[in-house]
Amino acid sequence: MMAARGGWAEKMTSSDKVSQEQAVIDRDGLTGLIAALRQEGYQVIGPKVVDGAITYEPVEDGNELPAGWIDEQDGGNYRLLRGTDGALFSHTVGPHSWKRYLFPPNQRLWQSKAGEAGFSIIPEAAPTTPYAFLGVRACELKAIAVQDKVFGLGNGDGKGFTDTGYAARRKAAFLIAVNCGRANKTCFCVSMEAGPKAEAGFDLALTELVGAGRHDFLVEVGSERGAGILSRLTRRATTPEDLIAADAAVARAAAGMGREMVAEVGPLLKRNLEHKRWDEVAARCLGCANCTMVCPTCFCSTVEDTTDLSGQHAERWRRWDSCFTLDFTFIHGGSIRREASSRYRQWITHKLAHWYDQFGSSGCTGCGRCITWCPVGIDITEEARAIRDSEGTL
Repeated sequence: MMAARGGWAEKMTSSDKVSQEQAVIDRDGLTGLIAALRQEGYQVIGPKVVDGAITYEPVEDGNELPAGWIDEQDGGNYRLLRGTDGALFSHTVGPHSWKRYLFPPNQRLWQSKAGEAGFSIIPEAAPTTPYAFLGVRACELKAIAVQDKVFGLGNGDGKGFTDTGYAARRKAAFLIAVNCGRANKTCFCVSMEAGPKAEAGFDLALTELVGAGRHDFLVEVGSERGAGILSRLTRRATTPEDLIAADAAVARAAAGMGREMVAEVGPLLKRNLEHKRWDEVAARCLGCANCTMVCPTCFCSTVEDTTDLSGQHAERWRRWDSCFTLDFTFIHGGSIRREASSRYRQWITHKLAHWYDQFGSSGCTGCGRCITWCPVGIDITEEARAIRDSEGTL
């Protein structure tokens, strides 16, 4: 596995980081951060314990964060356990991703009402309350960057498609990253060059420093508005010991990766489209679509029109869909991908290979959610490795 990248001793000079300001806040400072964001009009979304899992929900106070909880994950397995240090961010990622808020699972696109002059189209109003995401991991920052490309953020020049609803929510969002201090058995962000340290794309980044009688957060500024929020908090200057502890936490997470993606996976899959492994994995796959629902980059959707009984009002809705469903490729004459093997092959090859052709990057960030939340524990890294290891033996 690759070593941790980008320690604080080796600062980046990326244009994405307008300031290299750093400071340290304590637990009360984190509560102050939430309060400051709420005063600025943001709805703060952060990790909370809900129904036995860490999910992303509205947060009004730092006491709502999952203090002392850690998660244990493996293929088809997830459970919460009590930790020993009271840390707020010792868990990794749960079943929800931030796309739940940026690309809602159910979104009305427009309404239509009948009048004397006929039907009139009422566009959906732009969102008015901006989000502040607290606890965005490095792999999730990478996933948001991937979806920015999918939904055409930056195509305001009229030369390409831009999802206006996504763009409005995304541009208004304030991102507070959290650098991971531990990894799970399903994590493989290091091999996807997506973590565990947030490198860019955030307004503020936190590294939790807990133990030996302390509970602090090293804060790194990533934008002008991030600097503005930090200036309102009670903070102190960093010390060399703070920087060493932060680097050690990230290095610990990098060394604890439970999985690793094989090298050159895109070309590997492209030259093995008829491999027998597709039938072998299909024999286990339930076609439940859990992997696509928890994936932070999957973007398949369907559009539905509804009308009331009077016929005077209609609405168009966009809802999440999945390439694992038979209806997704249904055209006149039936579904194109009728076999489970072809549907799984479509998902993994698009994610790891053809995504480069469309968007210039991988569609996978190594978060491991698809492994954890697969009921039968199908492992995307294992499937890629099995195909690689079989080359030359078929």
